[in-house]
Order: sequence, then structure tokens, then C-alpha cells
Amino acid sequence: MMGYRTKFVVIFILLALSGFMLLISNIKSLENLRGQVIFTISEIQKSVHSVFQPTEILLPLEVNHTYCAHLGQELTAEEAKEERSLLNSIAWPGPLVQGLPVEFSSDPAKSYFVIQGPAEQHVGGQLVVEVHVQNFLGLPKKHGGDFLIARLHSPKLGAGVAGKVHDHKDGNYTVLFPLLWAGVVQVEITMVHPSEAVAVLKRFQKEQPDRVFFKSQFRSGALSDSTECNVCLPLNQKPFCNYTDPLTGEPWYCYKPKILGCDTRIQHHIGGYRTDGITEYDEMFFQRGVNLKVRIPASVTDQVTVLPEAPGQIKLNYTAAGYYYHDTWRPLNGAVMREFPDSAAITQCLRGKILYMFGDSTVRQWFEYLTAFVPEFNTHSPKRVGPFMAVDFRNNILMHFRLHGPPIRCNPVFTSKLRYVANELDRIQGGPDTVVFVSVWAHFNNFPIEMYIRRLRHIRKALVRLLNREPDTLVVIRTPNLHSITPNKGLYGSEWYYLQIDAVLRAMFRGLNVQLLDAWEMTLAHHLPHDMHPPPIIIKNAMNLILSHICGDGKNS
Repeated sequence: MMGYRTKFVVIFILLALSGFMLLISNIKSLENLRGQVIFTISEIQKSVHSVFQPTEILLPLEVNHTYCAHLGQELTAEEAKEERSLLNSIAWPGPLVQGLPVEFSSDPAKSYFVIQGPAEQHVGGQLVVEVHVQNFLGLPKKHGGDFLIARLHSPKLGAGVAGKVHDHKDGNYTVLFPLLWAGVVQVEITMVHPSEAVAVLKRFQKEQPDRVFFKSQFRSGALSDSTECNVCLPLNQKPFCNYTDPLTGEPWYCYKPKILGCDTRIQHHIGGYRTDGITEYDEMFFQRGVNLKVRIPASVTDQVTVLPEAPGQIKLNYTAAGYYYHDTWRPLNGAVMREFPDSAAITQCLRGKILYMFGDSTVRQWFEYLTAFVPEFNTHSPKRVGPFMAVDFRNNILMHFRLHGPPIRCNPVFTSKLRYVANELDRIQGGPDTVVFVSVWAHFNNFPIEMYIRRLRHIRKALVRLLNREPDTLVVIRTPNLHSITPNKGLYGSEWYYLQIDAVLRAMFRGLNVQLLDAWEMTLAHHLPHDMHPPPIIIKNAMNLILSHICGDGKNS
């Protein structure tokens, strides 16, 4: 009986999909039958979903692929519990069935949003926007999982704030915006990825953790060689060298050179990107101007007039980190933000301070911003790689920058220069005149999130030890930010990966005596195009916020 039923299901699906493809191929010549075609396709779509829905166990979306977790240190019971909780908190809804024709996927152009409430509202209130997602056939989606971002802004005022997107998991979304200034405000909703693209990204993250690969150079006298390196290697293929960090247990492996020994490794650099696992079908969900970071139109209007606060109006507790007004960031967490317009103001603030900056190139931007005021000491380090140091002897200011340990996508750098952040934190004495900046996120996007959790866990332990030694040490953690996106970046450096990283980072440092700089909202709320390395105006606002903390004005946040 079961065999007969299975055959019937397979035949039905084949007939349904064949009929669908025949209809699609004749749409252009049958424009007068468009209504009938869409109705028929809608019935086919319902039939396909009704057939597949009960067989979810037979066709699971989440395949438990290994990501070489066994190569790291074994988790304690408490760490394993935390990891499960974190993974559950970032679980992402998606299509019940994968592999359906792209016409069934979310189309930002056919989707639309509707502003709720009157055309005039008041400062202190909340703007509610409903988003309705449809597929390329103009039919409503029945599941959630689309990656949307939202911004409310007034271009003439240089004002903007990020919106909070709530997924109802049925193709509909609610976006909430705080109303913080008077004037005409404009709603902007962008579909970064349809849910079907997110499913592709999730698959790559689990099945191909080595699709971004690295290389190391080995040298001894006149002999040299280069081999592939990564956190995960197919270790049963060739002999390998184990460079697992003895203190943190962070794993790192390279294939062993044919002649040279493992102790002759001298340099690390990015190797490249593998494309063999990407199919033409996958690429259809990452098309510029079609379904990759495309704005969703308004059904009627995208504007509302905001009037001054009404008498007796109840103020809401906003979840936004802050907003821009006249291109100046205004935090909403009670912090007092000062302007530091010139070298004298910055030098005065940093006098007697030691600043340590660890992480990726997004924190190097902060180092470069400050070295315009504090002379950089020539350490003969590779450009854009470091490590760097800046010294102002007259004002007793010392600044350090160092890249975090692998994985790090960079030009050739001596392996002796790559050190894990947790180990470097353990070498810092700390104190009221010490400031520590940490930005570790941009190079972890292609790896399973468990690997990032492990890295943050080691950093968090080291920060706890530092703050136990010297509780007055100021620690600033930088979140990920939005960036420009292309079809290639969509597959390898998607902002959806960074959204997951952002959520994990916030959760893991919650409750610790550190300051979180919300680079995600600072880039989302601003009118300038997104960039991995935010433009100068955003960097200036971030540094003004940080300097306000350093100088004492912002420590109450």
C-alpha cells in the first residue's frame, strides 16, 4: 500500500510540474488567458505544498553535516547548553520544500507595504508598517524567512532610524519605527534575500565550510612550498600539520608540504573561493536588481507627516540604539554624546591613555581615524595588515592595533604576527586609563556559526579575567555592519550571515561590563550606501560616541 502511494505521489508531482512548465512557456503567446493561467498555477502550487507538507521527515531541510567540531576543545555541559540556546534563538524559518521553480520564490517588485494609521502622527509615537510578500507570479507567499531591512528617514533633515522587522511566518511582516523627529518621514523596506536564497546560504554554511580557503608558505633555506590551510580540512586525504592554539584550543590545520617540515611555516594568506558547489539554480536567487537587495514598493504612499509631540502623550520605550539628525548620531540609551571636532579635543580626551585594538579591518578604521591626531610609529608592518602602533610622547598616549588570528582573509602576513585575541587580552594589565576595542566578525561569515560561538567564548573568558583584574578597564565591542552586496558577495559574504553573527555576539556579551557599539544600526539608519568599511561620517560619529565614553560623559549607558 505504501509503495503504491509513493508511486502515486511521484507521478502527481511530475505531472504537476510538467503542467507548470508548459504553462510558463506559453504565457507570452497566451496573454489573453493570463487570469486562467495564474489560477491554474495557483492550484498547482497548493497541490505541490499539500503533497510535500506531510513528508517533511522524508525531505528534511536541516541536514546535520559535520563542521569539524571535534577539532576544538570539548564543550562543558554549560557551554553545550548555551550553544543550543544560541542556535535556537537564531533559527530561521524558510520554505517547506526546496528546489521549486524560481517563479515560486519571493519577488520584491510584486511585494508591497502598507503604512498603518493616519497620514499625520506625532513625535513619541510608533509607526507601524505591514509588509506583504508575493512571488513572481503575483501570488501571496505562505511562509516567512525573507530577509528584510527597514529604515525611516527624512533626507532634507539628514535624519534616519532603523526599523524592527517581525516575521509572522506566513508571508506577512510587521515593521515598527520610533517617531523621533518632526517633519515628513519616508519608509524604506528592502528585501536583502528571499527566503529561498537564505535556504541556499544555510546549505552552503553547513555543507561547504571550506569554500573560502587559505594558504601558508613554508620555507627552509632555498626550499619553499605552499599548501592549503583551514579550520576544516579533509584530513584523510593527505598528511597535515596541526597548528591548534595550545591556550585557547582554536584549531587550524595545513596540509604538510612534500619535503619541508611543519615547523617551517612562515606566512599566511587568503587562498581563494571555491565555486564548484554553486549551481545555476542557486545563482538565480542572487540576481542584482531582481531579488538581491531590492526595495519593496509602497501600495499607496511611503510617507507620513510627523507633528510635534502631543500634550499628555505617553512615550514608548524604544528598542533602537539611536538615530541620526543632521547627520549626527543621537544615542537613545541615556548616553551623553559630545563632539570632538579637532586634534586638540581628541588629544585632550586621550591624554594618558593606552588603547588596544584587536580584530579585523573595521576596527583598523578606528586606528586610522585616530592616527590623524596621534602620530603613527613606523613598525615596518605590511600595509593594511599590521600590527601597528601610534605614540604621542608629549601627551603620554599609546595605541596598538593587531589583526585577530585565523581565519583572516588578508595579503601575506608572517604567521608570528597572527595572534588570537583571547591570548592578547590575557597579556593586558588593564586599569582606568586602558581602553580595549574588539571587532571580530567579518571573517567568520562562511563558517558554521558554532565556530564563531567558540571564538567568542574564548574572548569572553579572557575579558572576564581582564575585568576581574582591573574592573575599571573600558571595553568596547563592535557589532557587524551592513555592506555593499553583489551576486558574488551575496553567495560568499551575505549580510544574512552577519545578521546571525550580530545576534550571537549581542547574546554572548549581554550582562558583561562592556560597551556595545551598534555598527549595524549606525549603518542601517544612515542615508549613504552600505559598505563593509563605513564612510568617514559614520566613523566620525562612532568615534565621537567612543571618545565620550573614554572621557567619562558616556559611562552611564
